[in-house]
Amino acid sequence: MKPFTYSRATSAQEAAKMAASTQGARFIAGGTNLLDLMKLQIETPTHLIDVNPLKLDQIEKTTDGGLRIGALVRNTDLAADKVVRRDYGVLSRALLSGASGQLRNKATTAGNLLQRTRCPYFYDTRMPCNKRKPGSGCGALQGMSRNLAILGVSDACIAQHPSDMAVAMRLLDATVDTVGADGAVRSIPIADFHLLPGDTPHVEAALKAGEIITSVTLPKPIGGTHVYRKVRDRSSYAFALVSVAAVFGKNGGSRFAFGGIGAKPWRTVDADAAAGSGAKAVAEAALAGARTTHHNDFKKKLVEQTLTSLYRQKEARA
Repeated sequence: MKPFTYSRATSAQEAAKMAASTQGARFIAGGTNLLDLMKLQIETPTHLIDVNPLKLDQIEKTTDGGLRIGALVRNTDLAADKVVRRDYGVLSRALLSGASGQLRNKATTAGNLLQRTRCPYFYDTRMPCNKRKPGSGCGALQGMSRNLAILGVSDACIAQHPSDMAVAMRLLDATVDTVGADGAVRSIPIADFHLLPGDTPHVEAALKAGEIITSVTLPKPIGGTHVYRKVRDRSSYAFALVSVAAVFGKNGGSRFAFGGIGAKPWRTVDADAAAGSGAKAVAEAALAGARTTHHNDFKKKLVEQTLTSLYRQKEARA
């Protein structure tokens, strides 16, 4: 780990100013991803800004019936919140399928959204990776790509987005609330928050220099049956090969979001529109434009099988 300096912020705007004015600065809260990357010298910040003193750890209702989740709310607390469990069950289920209990106790809402890919070529500093070193190439393109993305990929990167929580929040049409160094606030639809790799896979989120996440806002509950299914190589502490977050509406209006298969949390209006035609139709709509390799082509069938299991679960509850 390379040397770095450290300070503690007392307000969100102060943290944003410090980050914008200090080259190589990074925010740290739970540190469950950042510290690992620092040990491997994949991330080499010159200065860490501790945002834990900020009072951003509350969950509160909004005036329009939604829910505002502070950026520093820990994953364990969010999953266990009685309102989240009752009204946003898919989010609670997604959180509980991620990582381990110990990591969920430390990981924060903002940190979960910003966690970096678990592509093995990103983690192996001997291999080329455009996310880690722009312009160096993508070792995964001709390498072992079994776990990697098949949607939203490019010639520069086929890494998958790792978060379970973000898939559920994409399903729920969350917005990401931020503060910039000048005090300006923004609310970014989560559909626009994570960026596709294109030619700049190292730019992963729609944040300006120094901009800090203060909360995530969920719209009012949509009702229906909430389910989250995660298919992985082992039953715990593993990232998704395929995951599906779904809300089945009582009178139609079902919606789906997918993890493990996209360069960002994946949702399409065509997949939602196909809900009444069954699992195969939803899978075909969701996978339009998929770009697979020899190693991960199986994910297309796995998406359909996972959706089929969700439909059967829904029917069993009916």
